[in-house]
Amino acid sequence: MGKLIFWFVIGLVILTVARIAARAGARGAQQQAREQARQQQAGRGPGANGGANGGANGGANGGTHGGASRPGRPAAVQQAEQMVRCAHCGIHLPRSEAVLSAGETYCGQEHARLGVARQR
Repeated sequence: MGKLIFWFVIGLVILTVARIAARAGARGAQQQAREQARQQQAGRGPGANGGANGGANGGANGGTHGGASRPGRPAAVQQAEQMVRCAHCGIHLPRSEAVLSAGETYCGQEHARLGVARQR
């Protein structure tokens, strides 16, 4: 009985070590993909090597392997657009889609025509 427990514990240790190694590999691949994306955004190309700040939050989304190399995903990550609030209904929308009227932002022409909503 003692030998059975011993081999069971050894098996658990081996599985745990293998899982930790797989996660570390995935984090390394994610950091490398992020660094390549940063270099491409900066216009330096994939061969430049100036990454002293190599990604402090690597592996934040679990065990994905090389997120930037997934099919169907764009090579360069787009910058997030600033969100603004409609002065009439309060909905938030991207600044590029907002209508600017009399110094206020609105979600559409109808709300721009109606103007700022009164506080209830």
